[in-house]
Amino acid sequence: MAIDLSYGPVVENLVQTTRAFVREYVLPIEDENTGNITDAGGDTLRLELQRAARDAGVFAPHAPVEYGGQGLNMSDRAPVFEEAGYSLFGPLALNLAAPDEGNVHMLAHIASTSQKEQFLAPLAAGDVRSAFAMTEPAPGAGSDPSALMTTAAKVAGGWSVNGRKWFITGADGAGFFIIMARTSGTPGERGGATMFLAPATTPGIAVTRHISTLDKSMIGGHCEVTFDNVFVPDENVLGAVDEGFIYAQVRLGPARMTHVMRWLGAARRAHDIAVDHVAVREGFGAKLGDLGMVQKLVADNEIDIAATRALLVQACHALDQGLHASNETAIAKTFGGEAVFRIVDRSIQMCGGLGVSDDLPLARLSREVRPFRVYDGPSEVHRWALAKRVVGAAKRANGGGAK
Repeated sequence: MAIDLSYGPVVENLVQTTRAFVREYVLPIEDENTGNITDAGGDTLRLELQRAARDAGVFAPHAPVEYGGQGLNMSDRAPVFEEAGYSLFGPLALNLAAPDEGNVHMLAHIASTSQKEQFLAPLAAGDVRSAFAMTEPAPGAGSDPSALMTTAAKVAGGWSVNGRKWFITGADGAGFFIIMARTSGTPGERGGATMFLAPATTPGIAVTRHISTLDKSMIGGHCEVTFDNVFVPDENVLGAVDEGFIYAQVRLGPARMTHVMRWLGAARRAHDIAVDHVAVREGFGAKLGDLGMVQKLVADNEIDIAATRALLVQACHALDQGLHASNETAIAKTFGGEAVFRIVDRSIQMCGGLGVSDDLPLARLSREVRPFRVYDGPSEVHRWALAKRVVGAAKRANGGGAK
């Protein structure tokens, strides 16, 4: 079987154009505001960046062509998203930041025609932002989504949603919410969830507070949101009733991979800065980059970058083939999340005092990438699920059944 790891001319050109746009236009704005999107102007800046991205021909590479995007599959997104992620503000500029990018992907695959016109079209165009409301305070849904406690009860013409969510990225200023709520069963049961589409202006929806976190580059923050007798008409049920957990997989696997793509770009930036530094900085009678201990840090970064890319290629190929790709995405997310942090951390070490100062972007990159080992499933949960599937397969192969 032939294996071709090259990209077509359209993708290669988009990679190069994105690289130039992000480094020449976006990076200076990020640096001026030390990576804090709120200080930089929030939604006002978002609209400015996205106008510039449209003019540069790099806007929404992932969105369906019929909605103004460039329709790239998962494999072709990887190098483009990586270049966008070279700046913390790059994904926002190209309209491929979380959670909007994952919501575009899910709506394109699941939404009805009318839902696409009402919700997908303005989201893909950057006219609105969105939020995916699944995570809840304990004992509700977190790493274990089956603990879902938010409920939706059937009423005349639709559903009444009640519950409390938190760590909902982008909630402040979102145009609409995708709400995961339980429509049957009890917390702890794996089925019985449904997804609902609700404009943010719907009565009963309230963003009650921002939860302060390490990262500062995600627009709209990570918020606590309450849903108090929120009425959602039947036509705004996303997918089928009680099948929400199944539909969520359409979003979660690809979204984990696009997170890896973006953060890999940030890690590459950290590595580039560190290598440039040790190539000229002198110490102990030589350039730092000529010292064995520093060379090991450089080499380990190169290995982590290459290995993360390779795992991404495999996982994205599996997703493009229509496979569930649970193992491939769990491996790439776990390794990538940890490798990205190692790369940035080594880069800080190579730059010494400068590395922990605001004179370089490394300290803020470290703060931004650290939460990725928690977001979209902690590393420990992915390891547990991966091992469970592998051991289960071995049991079935030996006739022992799986539990």
